[in-house]
Amino acid sequence: MNIGVWIRELRAPFFTCTLVPVVLGTSVALYDSGVFDLVNFLLVLAGTVSIHAGANMIDDYFDYRSGCDLHPIYDELKSPFFGGSRILTDGKLSPRSVYLASMLSFTVGAVIGIYFVFLLGWPILALGVTGLFFGYFHVNYVCKWGLAEFSLFLNFGPLITVGSYYVQTGHMTLMPWVASIPVGLIMACMLLINQVPDREADARSNKNTIAVRYGEKTAVDVFSGLFIAAYLFVVVSVLLGFMPPYALLALITLPLALRTIIIAEGSYDEPSEITLANKYTYQNHFFTGILLTVGYLIPTILSNL
Repeated sequence: MNIGVWIRELRAPFFTCTLVPVVLGTSVALYDSGVFDLVNFLLVLAGTVSIHAGANMIDDYFDYRSGCDLHPIYDELKSPFFGGSRILTDGKLSPRSVYLASMLSFTVGAVIGIYFVFLLGWPILALGVTGLFFGYFHVNYVCKWGLAEFSLFLNFGPLITVGSYYVQTGHMTLMPWVASIPVGLIMACMLLINQVPDREADARSNKNTIAVRYGEKTAVDVFSGLFIAAYLFVVVSVLLGFMPPYALLALITLPLALRTIIIAEGSYDEPSEITLANKYTYQNHFFTGILLTVGYLIPTILSNL
């Protein structure tokens, strides 16, 4: 078995998109309730990464079967941000092995979820079933329903953040929902900017993304608006007392966001040039999420000095 091929198929570098909301939700729990259970944290991380891995592989499988990832544009554009992992299209793994591996990953995530259902009750069941649904049906239904952007916002924002908080505290409050919005918005931005070069291939596969329905320019304009909205949300939340003042540390990445927007607005019709905007959006999601996490941890640390 070629480990390197499977790492590419899993798209492992993108697991930071799961790590960020898990760490954020856990830090909000520590800030709000003063609790931290290392075992539960590791189990949540393992479960969510497993579902993320399953979703990545099942997306590859269905996009290969539909012919989406076989579009000629991907012969010219080589990027980790669009066109799937290229493992199936290059013949390095069989579709059957990828499908079975995705089912195994979903099963691992489901088993961990079932453990938490017995431990904490039905809210975990609701969160888990929602995550599994959107993970498995993303390509065949969610994208065709025009809900792809909302799906990533929901799953990599509120769903994981609130779930991570609930596993630590055993109760729900408004705080983790508020904390999840900026990272969810930036995650939606990541998908939006990835869809711009994917537009022709997605249209051929009947995916109703914003880029397919309204064109690349509109998709980039929505991308820019959501990016700015993520930072405005942090500022307003701090001013209204819904986030600690240290959450303003997230604004450190604002210059990177503005640079990303400028690149995206200037190269939306040049697929080969927009890759830099993809890269910067990915980096922004990670660093903004970590800075938000630090913003919740600092008051906790200071209160214990």
